[in-house]
Amino acid sequence: MSALVIIAAVTLGALLLGMRARRGHDMSLEQWSVGGRSFGTAFVFLLMAGEIYTTFTFLGGSGFAYGKGAPVYYILAYGTLAYILSYWMLPPIWRYAKTHRLVSQPHFFSRKYDSPALGTLVALVGVAALIPYLVLQLKGLGIIVATVSYGAISSTAAIWIGACVVTAYVIVSGVRGSAWNSVVKDLLILAIVLFLGIYLPLHYYGGIGEMFRAVDAARPGFLTFPAKGQSVIWFQSTVLLAALGFFMWPHTFGSIFTAKDERIFRRNAAVLPLYQLILLFVFFVGFAATLRVPGLTGADIDLSLFRLSLQTFDPWFVGVIGAAGVLTALVPGSMILTSASTLLANDVYRGMLNHKASDATVATLARMLVPVVALVAVGFTLHGGETIVALLLMGYNFVTQLFPAVICSLFPRNRATKQGAFCGIVAGVAVVALTTLLHSSVGQLMPFLPEPLKDVNVGILALAVNLIVFVIVSAVTQPRSAEQTQSAH
Repeated sequence: MSALVIIAAVTLGALLLGMRARRGHDMSLEQWSVGGRSFGTAFVFLLMAGEIYTTFTFLGGSGFAYGKGAPVYYILAYGTLAYILSYWMLPPIWRYAKTHRLVSQPHFFSRKYDSPALGTLVALVGVAALIPYLVLQLKGLGIIVATVSYGAISSTAAIWIGACVVTAYVIVSGVRGSAWNSVVKDLLILAIVLFLGIYLPLHYYGGIGEMFRAVDAARPGFLTFPAKGQSVIWFQSTVLLAALGFFMWPHTFGSIFTAKDERIFRRNAAVLPLYQLILLFVFFVGFAATLRVPGLTGADIDLSLFRLSLQTFDPWFVGVIGAAGVLTALVPGSMILTSASTLLANDVYRGMLNHKASDATVATLARMLVPVVALVAVGFTLHGGETIVALLLMGYNFVTQLFPAVICSLFPRNRATKQGAFCGIVAGVAVVALTTLLHSSVGQLMPFLPEPLKDVNVGILALAVNLIVFVIVSAVTQPRSAEQTQSAH
């Protein structure tokens, strides 16, 4: 009962804090979607760091360590590389967005390439990637609440409550609600993860080094990369792909627009890689559980953190851990809801159907779409099967296809054309969709490759196809100069 009270109190607190975040601000489209471009270093840091600590990391990070061993370290590596890349990439994106008063990722593409059609395509790709990502947060929320409440609240009830809470404060406060709740989430998750990652190895093994020695003795080879499958080549290609795609998620890209100063990104780029190290403590919990909670297989490996906590701590402290887990679902979930609704209202409705729609109309429509997107996500969460798993695997590979067009747009003299960007993205997304739905690997598609290269992440293949199409179509569709046009006549 004590665990349930703590979870309920934190959830109610998140709702009230999210609602209060709008106080003193007129919720125009710019305020609602990008916080009036007024966030300082701390808020931008927390919005970007929100990508690290989601339910996928809290449950999946420990579960991946429990079930897979060494390959889990890809989660640590790709974010660090992405933050280093952000030092150079984010300031020019912010400057352009501020100058042109952009409010979404597709808005950026549409203006940079002078192509509403490209903006609409990017919006559709973004929504297709965001829905399963939101489903993941809701599924994680259901698992956490059902487990730590000792079955008092069902997974289904928890999903509905969580969706209603997030929907309410997103409609009222938009990205400001996410920012304020991210402060509480990161402070709580930081304390919980550090404590669990240090205490559990000490309690059960006598230390972190002793834990790894015990795991290695009991499961030889578990702490090294396998020769096939999730091998070193898989690790390297997955880290590269995820690093390039990190800021291509619509909600992460949108967090760039909230900053009040471009120097914020360079400060954060120096600190965020250090913040990534906290993930090690999540992994330590998973490794600690391998010998103490044996036998978890399939999707149940994600329960390793809570199964070990249930047998170690009193119910009240399990409730604190559960409350931290709930916030890892609510905060990223609210950012995803804000982004998806903005994409549909600003870049699909205004981009395709009503070019003359005012900001006030778009802002109203975006708020109206929040419960619609939430309902769709809840429906997939409760009734989606393998299709959602397949879509989720496509998510990162989908958004990474936007990277070449973004990078080219930042050069002073961009030789890429809107046709090239459009065709490249379509080609890359098509390869991702086909290979994922057909469960094809690079090794199956190219059996002639050397054995190690068969483990390359299929998203790299999609990105290669994207680049080839992008370069060829851009070369063919280069705009003709005035001299060329005159000589042709």
